Amino acid sequence: MATTQQSKKRKFVADGVFYAELNEMLTRELAEDGYSGVEVRVTPMRTEIIIRATRTQNVLGEKGRRIRELTGLVQKRWQFAEGSVELYAEKVANRGLCAVAQCESLRYKLIGGLAVRRAAYGVVRFIMESGAKGAEVVIAGKVRGARAKGMKFGDGYFIRTGHPHKLYVDNAIRHVSMRQGMIGIRVSIMLPHDPTGKTGPKKPLPDKVIVHEPKEEPEYV
Repeated sequence: MATTQQSKKRKFVADGVFYAELNEMLTRELAEDGYSGVEVRVTPMRTEIIIRATRTQNVLGEKGRRIRELTGLVQKRWQFAEGSVELYAEKVANRGLCAVAQCESLRYKLIGGLAVRRAAYGVVRFIMESGAKGAEVVIAGKVRGARAKGMKFGDGYFIRTGHPHKLYVDNAIRHVSMRQGMIGIRVSIMLPHDPTGKTGPKKPLPDKVIVHEPKEEPEYV
């Protein structure tokens, strides 16, 4: 974005709006390529935009053509100076633990005409097999018949309240335009604890109790 003198409050709002608009644009553009989120890193030299996706080759395109097109698009839309913005594609380590990737997968299953229960249970099973602690899929709308209803599918252990919910639960919401009307889908994944911080949060759950082995006591004669 063009750098002009602005207050801290306005800067935070502007950064938030930029992220939201960029995320929406990439969601529409890269939906079929397993788009899973974006990260914006601002350095003194340039702004780096890291696109996370399950199929990075499709994001890059033939000989990097597509990523160059996206870079040009971002540059024109947000008035970045020439060469001050750079886009990178990063592969998602475990797509089974990425709510956005699973939500898109479920969306395409429903568009393809797969039965709702079968599609939802397939996604839940795949998430659990990928090492998640818990999974929940909610599908709402005119699923069958003229009356709209909500269906909930879940498995495993799931936290719904407090700060651990913010740390451990990954959510994604998508809308599917079906012949009978609009259907809403929400995928929530309870991530596992990972001390390295790669597949889940480093911080353990506050109610986790570790029982240590008792120390060897010396015998007194």
